[in-house]
Amino acid sequence: MSTVNISAYKFISLDDLPALRERVLQRCTVLALKGTVLLAPEGINLFLAGARDAIDAFVAWLHADPRFADIAPKESLSEAPPFGRMRVRLKKEIITMRLPTIRPEGGRAPAVDGPTLQRWLAQGHDDDGRELLLLDTRNEYETAIGAFDHAVDYRLASFTEFPSAIDADRLRFEGKTVVSYCTGGIRCEKAALHMQDLGMPHVYQLDGGILKYLEQTDGTHWHGDCFVFDERGAVDKSLQPAPVRADESEQ
Repeated sequence: MSTVNISAYKFISLDDLPALRERVLQRCTVLALKGTVLLAPEGINLFLAGARDAIDAFVAWLHADPRFADIAPKESLSEAPPFGRMRVRLKKEIITMRLPTIRPEGGRAPAVDGPTLQRWLAQGHDDDGRELLLLDTRNEYETAIGAFDHAVDYRLASFTEFPSAIDADRLRFEGKTVVSYCTGGIRCEKAALHMQDLGMPHVYQLDGGILKYLEQTDGTHWHGDCFVFDERGAVDKSLQPAPVRADESEQ
């Protein structure tokens, strides 16, 4: 497969958004990349596709900015770019939650990597012996395509519904270790921080989300495919394109 697809995000204060937008768009255009980059006062979120050398050149260019030096994109391959054009958009939030008190840049929630989560799931508890609960923070149309076995799923219409859903369900999680997860890590990071604010003491986010889990493990405990926000529709456990069927996308 000749196209490299990357996704990445970082919560970092940005105050030069119009100028940064122009620089990012120019660089992506020169490298013939396609996809979407979101810029907001709280950070950057990107989904890009292109040739191997072009993707590597863009990541090196991004890393040259000290604010983005530690961004580590997740990768997958496809036959062709799953985007029709290149867009760089300015937004109020890179992932909309509408809770301005949540500032991930101020400190991340604890994270668990894919191999550790897989081990916890196999043994049925975390390393301290606490019962484990997985919490899906994605929207209903995404969870319909695939999910971790036995995960809590609120069937959200949008992420803005998450705060009220978790607030009404806090008793479920008492005394347990909770791992929030999402596609690439951005929603579950905000979700974990909100749960900490609610006083939930044993909360983790799945570092890098489902895509990183599938990259780091053999996909055990994951059922179905993973919805992605491009023309592939979804990827399977090996991160290969698995287009969403029409009946699934309408659920």
